[in-house]
Amino acid sequence: MPESHLYAAARTPFGRYGGALAASRPDDLAATALSGVLAKSPGLDPSTIGDVFWGNSNGCGEDNRNVGRMAVLLAGLPTSVPAVTVNRLCGSSLDAAIMASRAIETGDADVVVAGGVESMTRAPWVLPKPARGFPATDMTAVSTTLGWRFVNQRMPKEWTASLGECNELLQERFAISRDRQDEFAARSHRLAAAAWSEGFYDDLIVPVDGVELARDESIREGTTAEKLAGLKPAFRPDGTITAGNASPLNDGASSLLIGSADAASSIGLDPLARIAGRGVHALDPQDFGFAPVEAANAALKRAGISWSDVEAVELNEAFAVQSIACVDAWKIDPEIVNTKGGAIAIGHPLGASGARILGTLAHRLVESNQRWGVAAICIGVGQALAVVLENDRLTSGRPVAR
Repeated sequence: MPESHLYAAARTPFGRYGGALAASRPDDLAATALSGVLAKSPGLDPSTIGDVFWGNSNGCGEDNRNVGRMAVLLAGLPTSVPAVTVNRLCGSSLDAAIMASRAIETGDADVVVAGGVESMTRAPWVLPKPARGFPATDMTAVSTTLGWRFVNQRMPKEWTASLGECNELLQERFAISRDRQDEFAARSHRLAAAAWSEGFYDDLIVPVDGVELARDESIREGTTAEKLAGLKPAFRPDGTITAGNASPLNDGASSLLIGSADAASSIGLDPLARIAGRGVHALDPQDFGFAPVEAANAALKRAGISWSDVEAVELNEAFAVQSIACVDAWKIDPEIVNTKGGAIAIGHPLGASGARILGTLAHRLVESNQRWGVAAICIGVGQALAVVLENDRLTSGRPVAR
């Protein structure tokens, strides 16, 4: 069976809610990221791309009608290049990468593109469609930016709690203090700012036409735990979660070029990393923040390695509290986690985050000359995904682990 490899990664800068990317349509952002990753392989004939797998969480605004296919068309690729849009909420683009890797490994394609997009700014308000025309009562417009809408009343109340309330419950379960959460969040900003200053993201970022945004807009250089301690709780009067220790609302897109080992000649690049293991896990919806624990454990098992082999972790920081809970459960050194900053600082445009962390992980492994890494992401309604990468630059010319 062929192996799947990650050849290149590219993304837009991530904008703040209502910020620099507010006027950019999500389908245009998707096309920008797609064009950006293909620009890294100028010799690749785009007509040979077997499929495009694209993640998106919302899908009820300008990202409707299969935004992956819209990205292909807007990017100017041949109309013969197919595309599908994947929705696993926050895990959508990581799921897209997983699907892409399976397409390679089954021989269904030799070169594929995966990625994702979200404009949380431009997510529309929606009205329920009445069973009968001209209702006599008022109708309420519902924001589709984040979270539940039009909840089925058969769902247990604990399953449909807000994301913040779910993580306050997680805080109670594991007794993770406000101080630890604020320290974790401050570290995210500090490391993200340092990574940008040191040029780590220069090769990963593609500019958005007509927008003056050179780096991720939510990073606050100089943020400290002491400053964050002054913020009020966001979900409970006596809670621990604030706007400072949770990921913000964002806009952006990410993309990945994935292919077989034999595709290196047509792509014109040496691969960055082999996709060595995949994992998915589900549990009670309110416990979604803790789901990456078993998703990553499953991915490691399928890769044939253990946590003792792992030197780099990219864990999407939906909330500081759930990130800390996962790192504690894995019993790993926190210093190997998100060394280039995480979603609390960089941002979390839902459908784009999975591809961001996977691309970042591959570049971290190459930069640090480390062999094994894990990318993991929690997903609302009680799910998580994880992928294990092996640094191709270390295994070239010798057998790889199974």
